Amino acid sequence: MILYNVTINIDTEVHDEWLEWMKKIHIPEVLSTGLFIDNKIFKIISTEENEGHTYSIQYFLRSKNDYENYMKQFAPKLQAAHSEKYKDKFAAFRTIMELVE
Repeated sequence: MILYNVTINIDTEVHDEWLEWMKKIHIPEVLSTGLFIDNKIFKIISTEENEGHTYSIQYFLRSKNDYENYMKQFAPKLQAAHSEKYKDKFAAFRTIMELVE
């Protein structure tokens, strides 16, 4: 199993709108690719809220090949939509992890 984790810090002034958009629009669009088997949203509670709100958006895939397909076929468009909508209001970094059993 592969975990594709997107950590995002979002400005307080757009936080509520962003979270609603993520839940109702962006994450469903990501999941509609058919490559993901599950997702979770975690709010990171160890940060100061005057510096925005930080989330870990977790997407689970069956294989690294599914991740690579997502990155080639779907990620550029979906990431661009997020960047355009919340330009200068967020910082993000992405991590790919493999489950060790």
